[in-house]
Amino acid sequence: MQFPESWLREFCNPPLSTEQLAQTLTMAGLEVEELKPVAPPFTKIVVGEIKESAQHPNADRLHVCQVDVGQAELLTIVCGAPNARVGIKVPCALVGAELPPGEDGKPFLIKVGKLRGVESYGMLCSARELKLSNDHGGLLELRSDAPLGQNIREHLKLDDTLFTLKLTPNLAHCLSVYGVAREVAALTGAPLMTPSFSVVKAGGADTLPVKVSAPDLCGRFSGRIVRHVNPRASTPDWMVERLARCGQRSVTALVDISNYVMFELGRPSHIFDLDKIHGGLNVRWGKPGEQLKLLNGNTVTVDDQVGVIADEAEVESLAGIMGGDATAVSDNTQNIYVEAAFWWPKAIAGRSRRFNFSTDAGHRFERGVDPSQTVEHIERITQLIIDICGTADTVCGPIDDQQVNMPVAPPVSLRVARACKVIGMALTQAQCADALTRLGLAITQSEGIITVAPPSYRFDLQIEEDLIEEVARMVGYNNLPSIPPLAPITAKVRPETQRSPFALRRSIAALGYQETINFSFVEERWEHELCANPNPIKLLNPIASQMSVMRSSLLGSLLQVLKFNLDRKAQRVRVFELGRVFLRDASVKNTDATVEGFDQPMRVAGLVCGSADAVQWGHKERPVDFFDIKGDVEILLAPRRPVFESAQHPAMHPGRCARVMLDGVAIGFVGELHPKWRQAYDLAQAPLMFELDLDALLQREVSVFKGVAKHQAVDRDIAVMVSEKLSSHADLMDAIWSAPTAGLLRNAVLFDIYRPKSAKDLDAPGSEKSYAIRLTLNSDDATLTEEQIDNATQAVLASLLSKLGARQRT
Repeated sequence: MQFPESWLREFCNPPLSTEQLAQTLTMAGLEVEELKPVAPPFTKIVVGEIKESAQHPNADRLHVCQVDVGQAELLTIVCGAPNARVGIKVPCALVGAELPPGEDGKPFLIKVGKLRGVESYGMLCSARELKLSNDHGGLLELRSDAPLGQNIREHLKLDDTLFTLKLTPNLAHCLSVYGVAREVAALTGAPLMTPSFSVVKAGGADTLPVKVSAPDLCGRFSGRIVRHVNPRASTPDWMVERLARCGQRSVTALVDISNYVMFELGRPSHIFDLDKIHGGLNVRWGKPGEQLKLLNGNTVTVDDQVGVIADEAEVESLAGIMGGDATAVSDNTQNIYVEAAFWWPKAIAGRSRRFNFSTDAGHRFERGVDPSQTVEHIERITQLIIDICGTADTVCGPIDDQQVNMPVAPPVSLRVARACKVIGMALTQAQCADALTRLGLAITQSEGIITVAPPSYRFDLQIEEDLIEEVARMVGYNNLPSIPPLAPITAKVRPETQRSPFALRRSIAALGYQETINFSFVEERWEHELCANPNPIKLLNPIASQMSVMRSSLLGSLLQVLKFNLDRKAQRVRVFELGRVFLRDASVKNTDATVEGFDQPMRVAGLVCGSADAVQWGHKERPVDFFDIKGDVEILLAPRRPVFESAQHPAMHPGRCARVMLDGVAIGFVGELHPKWRQAYDLAQAPLMFELDLDALLQREVSVFKGVAKHQAVDRDIAVMVSEKLSSHADLMDAIWSAPTAGLLRNAVLFDIYRPKSAKDLDAPGSEKSYAIRLTLNSDDATLTEEQIDNATQAVLASLLSKLGARQRT
């Protein structure tokens, strides 16, 4: 909310500077987000009047003006503005004046200059040159009664400050200048100027029939007819100025009056063109399929969850949000109907977001607007209409006030002891009572308990904690004592068998990956395609249509990052993410860290695409393959040894995908992107990816001392023929290590795979391939004998024969 400081001080003027006032409001919970001067600094600019204007002898677009600035002699000033004419009063920068900085950031100093041979003793200014607006169409024309020679800052009241408050939803009573002034009076003790509403005498008994059919939508509806108004009347400068400084542009006098009272008193209202209303008005819930063209030009379709004001022919207004175009006032309006109502906050909340727009009225009504002063505020609006748009024939009808369902706020009790405990400060009952009384709350007291009857404008006072917050605000958060914690603080020591997520990030980064951070909200299509998840967790109010569900995998986010980089000609992409995924799990119960029915595990995912290494002279460039990313996974899990088994994953290639097993437990997948998704994402090269459970990666084995072998090791190479269908390296190693070698086998490495040239059909029955394996044998007791070596080698061959059907190659 934005407003000028001068307007606030008309209601309450405490003896505080602008900065002190802003600090006081902020420390009371009304955060002052920005303080901005109405105009930037400038000097020696006064009110001047053009007395003469002649064509420049040497330039078609320049005029030589004689300007009266209240001095003994007229000033000769050359001006090129199209509206420079005799009789208007404009800002005049005298010689020596300093204008606001331009685009170069340097102040503009006015000197005596010569323009096309004519000397100029000053400059006539536009609003843009003074940084008052972006209007550069001509000189800024001032009121005809502006005193000549008066400082322009004084005349336009430019030594003012704009306050911008960032209010929380519970501070709806501060959504007006008067509401903020009421808080300032409570905080500082300065007197509050309460506005008085004089009753406008009714000149007739003319009323508009109004029926409130939905008491759960509208609790009070007040209105009056005003006939024979002048809609073409100009809005007074003072009102235009205040509206502009609240961020509201001037529209027409009638609309400006309604907006002015909203900013002044927090009361949104609406003015109908009476002659465009068919019969009477009916305040009701909408009917499915009804349409309404709004003042902003949009046409919306309502349903039975949206409140409307309708006449006998059609819907005329969205209740509490925006009026309709059909009954909008225009330059031809003669008779009007002024409406002010109380709309139940729950009946307005969220309705405007259905139609993808928001209004100042809806913002206030969905938080709560005082229902007790609709009549008084109509009197205020009526008086302004008469003063600004009134004619000799203007006649006001009586106010029709219907109170069908007024809110009744139950009393709320505050226990002083409880307040002291929550606030963390010793307070007496008198202090608590004083704080609440300063806020204008009616209280009753008993021993240790204060009971408050919330006023009609305080919708936020519902439970004891609300009153405790009010006490804390009035005491001042900056006055709360700083008390160190009494409990002993001990650092949480991480077990030696566990590393931190930060250490894991460093390990992945050391492999050449870059970390990305993505939204947990993703496109629903990703869940269907990449995760085969037909029922993703949907958001009730997504921030964008393409971010409507919670992700159950990190792979979609990484593919989006890949596509983003490839579209910008990145040649090599290696990215990872450590984040949370969201799964449905009925076994999860509500705790401090979990939500019933939903599992939220942490995972780590990585993706590589492009060449295996950066371009260099040492070796030829080659594309990354499955074994590169498989090796990265093994490095991250080392020294623990994972097992990779063939598997299926909806996002991965059916023949190039492996499930990662660790100690017999599946911890994730690694593989190549499925060809159909590669085609769908228009990728020239298939990326490789992995996704693993974070907990498995954080666990690690503690290093254990092991002595170096004292005797020389022996290597033996064996070659065996195995069926072509054997594709698992893990099965081969399991068969070797299960051989009874009496503890002599220390290492086994597959170093060659050979297929005979005569093998044409690898899937044909009987097709074989050759595995060459190097065995490393050693003993802690003595040097190995040939017999021991042969026995261990034969044991390995026998195990390969029995488990894999392998035979020694000859």
